[in-house]
Amino acid sequence: MAEYTPLPLILAAEQFAKLPGIGMKTAQRLAYHVLNMTTDDVGHFANTLITARESVRCCSVCQNFTEKETCVICTDERRMNDVICVVESPRDVTAIERAGGFEGSYHVLHGLLSPMDGTGPEQIRMKELMARLSGDVAEVIMATNPTVEGEATASYICRLIKPMGIKVSRLAYGLPVGASLEFADDVTLVRAMENRNLI
Repeated sequence: MAEYTPLPLILAAEQFAKLPGIGMKTAQRLAYHVLNMTTDDVGHFANTLITARESVRCCSVCQNFTEKETCVICTDERRMNDVICVVESPRDVTAIERAGGFEGSYHVLHGLLSPMDGTGPEQIRMKELMARLSGDVAEVIMATNPTVEGEATASYICRLIKPMGIKVSRLAYGLPVGASLEFADDVTLVRAMENRNLI
């Protein structure tokens, strides 16, 4: 921002720019918007963020975000506790729950293995996952993203779990509904062919 911009406005924009998916132009717009809000609204906005940060914790079972010791999914007696879907972040739990159809439980890793970034098994919730597998778990579904880090994490966990006699599966990848074959990339087409289903 230019030298004629007040320093507090610059600092506010820099804080917004730290959020994922927010570039400096969007951060500046957000900072200007905040300055146009009433002092009460800004205070309420700030207090809401502080309250969320202080009151939300990780579930003692699945590591998903919750306000209580154990989240509503883990305390739901209708869920199948012998099937665990392993995801990268709480956002993934929200996406799967929104889609519906899954009635098992979750385990949130809060990251993926990435040696280049210094993220090893100790930095994600691997210890908590392995502790859960000592119970009556029949299947672990790997639902990490189809990125290099997601695939590496899924492979690593699979190697740890298979000797325990637990079934390990991976989400199927392929063509999204409504997609056109001519616009699909090569990897997606290969995955779609490998994961084809009988009709």
